[in-house]
Amino acid sequence: MPLYEHVMIARQDLSNTQAEGLIEHFGTVLSDNGGSLVDHEYWGVKTMAYKINKNRKGHYAFLRSDAPAPAVQEMERLMRLHDDVMRVLTIKVDQHVEGPSIQMQKRDERDSRRERR
Repeated sequence: MPLYEHVMIARQDLSNTQAEGLIEHFGTVLSDNGGSLVDHEYWGVKTMAYKINKNRKGHYAFLRSDAPAPAVQEMERLMRLHDDVMRVLTIKVDQHVEGPSIQMQKRDERDSRRERR
């Protein structure tokens, strides 16, 4: 099956548990349509470069999936219809990179720098 990576931005006024609940919800949409959610990361609330729907910040989530194209299309369709999801980006990849994403690696580096001080 094809491999995909998705980045989702949800509204800033959601709680962390609601944002993570969205990840689980869209993972079940994939599994119901014959795919699977390989891995997911919740990146937290980040400031955006420009306003989207009058919001300056948003909850960012990163998903790795192994699913057929119709399952991904259905998930994207439901994401675009969902009121809490502001933006979605889906990229087809040849293989998933093992370990944390670049965003999570940056967070780990910042934490280790603070400890040295």
